[in-house]
Amino acid sequence: MVHSVTARRRWVAAIGFLSVSALALSGCAQSQRDSGGGGKEGGTLTFGAAGAPKLFDPFYATDGETFRVARQMYEGLVGFKPGTAEVEPALATKYESSADGKTWTFTLKEGVKFHDGSDFNAEAVCFNFERWYNQKGAGQSDAVSQYWLDNFGGFKTTPDKPSLYKACTAKDAKTAVIELNEVTSQFPSVLGFTSFSISSPTALKQYDADNVVAAGDAFTYPAYANEHPTGTGPFKFGKYDKANNTVELVKNDAYHGTKAKLDKIVFKIIPDETARKQALKAGDIDGYDLPNAADWAGLKTDGFNVAIRPAFNVFYLGINQKNNPKLADLKVRQALMYAINREQLVKSQLPEGAKVATQFMPDTVNGYNKDIKAVGYDAAKAKSLLAEAGASDLTLKFYWPSEVTRPYMPSPKDLFGAISGDLQAAGIKIEVTTKPWNGGYLTEVDQGIPDLFLLGWTGDNGTAHNWVGTFFGRTDNRFNTGVSPWGKTLADALAKANSEPDEGKRTKQYEEINKQIMEQYLPAIPISHSPPALVLKSDIKGVVPSPLTDEKFGPASKG
Repeated sequence: MVHSVTARRRWVAAIGFLSVSALALSGCAQSQRDSGGGGKEGGTLTFGAAGAPKLFDPFYATDGETFRVARQMYEGLVGFKPGTAEVEPALATKYESSADGKTWTFTLKEGVKFHDGSDFNAEAVCFNFERWYNQKGAGQSDAVSQYWLDNFGGFKTTPDKPSLYKACTAKDAKTAVIELNEVTSQFPSVLGFTSFSISSPTALKQYDADNVVAAGDAFTYPAYANEHPTGTGPFKFGKYDKANNTVELVKNDAYHGTKAKLDKIVFKIIPDETARKQALKAGDIDGYDLPNAADWAGLKTDGFNVAIRPAFNVFYLGINQKNNPKLADLKVRQALMYAINREQLVKSQLPEGAKVATQFMPDTVNGYNKDIKAVGYDAAKAKSLLAEAGASDLTLKFYWPSEVTRPYMPSPKDLFGAISGDLQAAGIKIEVTTKPWNGGYLTEVDQGIPDLFLLGWTGDNGTAHNWVGTFFGRTDNRFNTGVSPWGKTLADALAKANSEPDEGKRTKQYEEINKQIMEQYLPAIPISHSPPALVLKSDIKGVVPSPLTDEKFGPASKG
């Protein structure tokens, strides 16, 4: 199958990490029908979720718990080959690039229906792109449309912030032509991100999908996002029972591909990791993500499947330069790095196979600079740098998230304790705030309220720009790098590298940028890369662990 005109412009990820067999998934005791095709049909799979989804409109989603639910209901033009970060067609059957890399022609699957019965076609594709590009008011906020801003730039009404996107044309029902303003290493793999899944235009219009309203420090979302998500995927939205902390998805009997074997998926929200483990052992749930590394051996002994993914992530200490002018001093940021005993943290708090991060991407991504050495723990050096910067009396607002477990951050409370203890040992005073992940934490981080915060990233694809470009490609980012004169220099260098068509030259540019980030800029402090796990009952089949945490439950079956 032709994916693009030349291999040079395919931009597929060079990290076909896994050669994993599909795992088994078990469900609740319901009637089962022998499918005769490997695995039985019917039943309900109950999955323990670490937190509540933000909403159900993938375009406005920013976090893993929301994406996990959304990716069962939605599909994009492209997706990722199971078990890898390699891009492949999804709602498209093939795609081709023009010689200059700015025009992409997608040939679409025919006969596909959205969950509301309306037709998927090229007009629907262009409607979605125009919807994203034409966001207005609160819809343009970083806390609302982060993935668009990080990957496509501005909107139609923000000429001061140009967009990667130029236009979409429905050449005919099965042919969509997307024009870009620049060449990018991200295309077309960026279209595999859950945020850029294709929604039903009929439902988007009927349920006022773009009516996002700022409400103090938060946002309220319309009926489409909360009650009527409508994609093309193997499962449809059932209900969100907030009283019982469950989200229910039901089988899409009209699915265009191989239909789901399960009748339902229930995501049961259990914020405490120990409680999730107990629920699994009691048979109340059939699996959960990110079990504590200390429990891996015991879970295996008890007969559960523990699938360990590659460490395709980074955990970092975020630094916001906006509110405290002392944080704009490189010496102060370097002092923070010297103050943290990252090697001890990795050994004591993270699973076997975790590594101290030397930069903001793992070594499996082209652009990783192997010559960058890890900065060792040196509390005396930290105190000395603070003194040189006139910041020996430094007090910082330090946020950490509750009600969440992330691939890079298995126990936020414990990681916060270790890091804050190190900082205080270096003489830094800490003002502590904790908020639920989707209950204020991410919103206030995006609004630039904390000085320090714990966050991280699991790669969406295998391109370097998905890492450092996402973090620092804009100056109005979570780190407020625009406060420093090098903020724009860094953003411009990232834009140049992203648009470089020659892969060898592009890789070298990213290697140099990584060196500059760590040695000249240090906008935040990379801590570690951790191998996250997924645990499931032994009689569940059909789920392939993904380095992108992009697991699909459509192929899942019981027994």
